[in-house]
Amino acid sequence: MNMKSRIQEMVDRFHKRMAEDPEAKEEVMSLKKTVNIDLGTESYSMRLEDAEIKEFKEGLLDGADILLKSTPENMAALIDGSLRPTKAYITKKIIIKGNIQDVLKLKHLF
Repeated sequence: MNMKSRIQEMVDRFHKRMAEDPEAKEEVMSLKKTVNIDLGTESYSMRLEDAEIKEFKEGLLDGADILLKSTPENMAALIDGSLRPTKAYITKKIIIKGNIQDVLKLKHLF
């Protein structure tokens, strides 16, 4: 499975969680952010608005609010749960740039 499909699965899980968990939905409802995912050999972007991920596509957005930088292997491990987000961040397997409050709310993606 390619990374675009794996990230799409993550987006689908996010939407399912928002539909099933009113508290999680409330926590991210006010966020209006753009997110870039730079995996070196491939890149993706999306927009988070109204507790929904919109416009997931290949390529990076100019001036995104949040940048996730990693490798395809580490991103795959994050998505399948074999690498926890906190451990990935501490061990620098993922680099996150953006407002810390917004970044913390991204935990709902994983």
